[in-house]
Amino acid sequence: MTAAAPAAREIVASFETIDPGALNALSEKGKADPTAVRTVRARTVAEGRRFRHLTYVRNLDAHVVDEPPGLLGDDTAPNPTEALLAALGTCVAVGLQANAVARGWTVRAIEIESEGDINITSVWGTGDLSPKPVGLTAVRLKARLDIEGASAAELDDLIAHAAQWSPVLNTVQNPVPVTVVRA
Repeated sequence: MTAAAPAAREIVASFETIDPGALNALSEKGKADPTAVRTVRARTVAEGRRFRHLTYVRNLDAHVVDEPPGLLGDDTAPNPTEALLAALGTCVAVGLQANAVARGWTVRAIEIESEGDINITSVWGTGDLSPKPVGLTAVRLKARLDIEGASAAELDDLIAHAAQWSPVLNTVQNPVPVTVVRA
């Protein structure tokens, strides 16, 4: 059984914002060298239990990805598409929080609902292989914000700005070269 997402009131009760001074220092560092590029890495290993996989990033505990029973998984974790939506929602939420703090507003809660449409009949290339879009064909994000000091128009601008500068949203939205080769 999976735990339900906490209600907004629970999120508000424990919300701890970021340090505006540290955010400003990070912003200034980016302005000082706008050409800086970092390489991020992850290593994914099949656990050996159906479609359950463990992904390792830096020195963190494994991030588990699985499939639901309808896709022959054990339903122990989000599936890859759900993990993508989670990354997308989190990236936008981080941008919302950082930009609200940079504007001097008090952040009480941020919640992003993410959903997408996908045709799963090709079953990873083993099912119906007739021509069709593979992957998500539409994604919808809804931002619920409890931010003190901002008008409705300013919140709309904040959402648009965070979407414009979200690395994950831009990776999903814009074509990016991807290679898959045998190691």
